[in-house]
Amino acid sequence: MDLLEHQGKAYFARFAIPVSTGGVATNVTDAVAAAEQAGYPAVVKAQVHVGGRGKAGGVRLAADRVEAEAAATAILGMSIKGHVVQAVLVERATDIAEEYYASFTLDRAAKLHLGMLSAEGGIDIEQVALDTPDAIARLHVDPVDGLSRELCQAWVRRAGLAPQAVAGTVDLLLALYRCFVEGDGDLVEVNPLVLTTGGRVLALDAKVTLDDNAAFRHPEWQEYEGTQELDERERLARQKGLQYIGLDGSVGIIANGAGLAMSTLDVVNQAGGRPANFLDIGGGASAAVMANALEVINTDENVRAIFVNVFGGITRGEEVANGIVEAMGRVELASPLVVRLDGTNAAEGRAILARHESDRLVSRATMLDAARTAVELAGGGKE
Repeated sequence: MDLLEHQGKAYFARFAIPVSTGGVATNVTDAVAAAEQAGYPAVVKAQVHVGGRGKAGGVRLAADRVEAEAAATAILGMSIKGHVVQAVLVERATDIAEEYYASFTLDRAAKLHLGMLSAEGGIDIEQVALDTPDAIARLHVDPVDGLSRELCQAWVRRAGLAPQAVAGTVDLLLALYRCFVEGDGDLVEVNPLVLTTGGRVLALDAKVTLDDNAAFRHPEWQEYEGTQELDERERLARQKGLQYIGLDGSVGIIANGAGLAMSTLDVVNQAGGRPANFLDIGGGASAAVMANALEVINTDENVRAIFVNVFGGITRGEEVANGIVEAMGRVELASPLVVRLDGTNAAEGRAILARHESDRLVSRATMLDAARTAVELAGGGKE
């Protein structure tokens, strides 16, 4: 779940992270009123779930009421990388001495939290990462031990921040780490983290991605639902309780378990194809669940073949096979189905599928053979 900047700043504030504040407006009149209240010079910032707002003209300074009105008029309704601006955040402009970058996320390969800090923040941090990766100080944090003040101080010194920014940055990073862990974030990012001319360190921007799997601990997250941008496939999947992420390939993916789903995406790529989605149906593969999954994938006009990859543990193979056959009777598929079934009672399940094989249903014994067949039915290799 991705938050807009103003939502991210409010989230930061819960953990005592110093942020710039302002008013949110969805029309020009309210934007001008917010600028009048904040004071001039003011900055008007597009609220969209995408980066590069500044380069696209979505962040503008206003020296007075006339300029505030012009900025809001220009930004509201504009499209930034396909995202239409429906709201702006209006703040008093900050006097900046230096700009930095800071973030926390999860390094899955290392199985540790990863902090990144750089004295070269701002809109081109991605280019900094490519051109001068040593300019970003990385810090792995064991979640069991957490981030101590001493470790954080050494990290900030290693990043080469200005001496007058060290104390404030350490305090902010400790709070940001708490926000990441206690706030159940997948990513918390501040770019830029600024040192003001008055010597304050504060988060001038906020990018927050929350872990959907922790939503049961946070009923307050429901307030963010209205601003989430989902395509129709993702919206339908959410309504049906499915874990779905839309991609841009031609091979639809259905698997039981996130790990198997990720492996299925990899093997489709290995076979020369392009996955159209990630879809995890969880531990069950009943007819109802399978029908829901097929219905979601069926709405994607780019899908040319569907690869169902199920490993039966507690769920028995014959139940899975019967579920697939019944689901195909419920949903009129636009694409052929390729099934790889393994695990408990897999032989019985394959026998059931064999009795129903046709040009619309194909069964394969191995994951790689199934992937190759799905890629072939989808039209061959990558475009």
